[in-house]
Amino acid sequence: MRRCELIKEHLIQSYEIQICLGSSCFSRGNREVVQVIRDYLKKNHLDDKVMLRGARCMDRCSEGPYLIINGKTFVQTGVQDVEKLLEKELAEPGK
Repeated sequence: MRRCELIKEHLIQSYEIQICLGSSCFSRGNREVVQVIRDYLKKNHLDDKVMLRGARCMDRCSEGPYLIINGKTFVQTGVQDVEKLLEKELAEPGK
């Protein structure tokens, strides 16, 4: 494979998740959401394809728990919603 094809393939198959860990989101459930995300990534062998980053308060407290997946915002994300959300947002193209 040529170098540009390798880079393109890497970009297609890598993801970034940012999760607000400010006190409001944290108390509304993001603590548990983080664990569900970690478990999901491990169970589905996605640890090396997903960058999970905690963030300080994102100033969207009234909309928390607050989560961003590849630049797409999700608000009031509960533990019960996370796995389904990850399945949708982290699906490989063509699946």
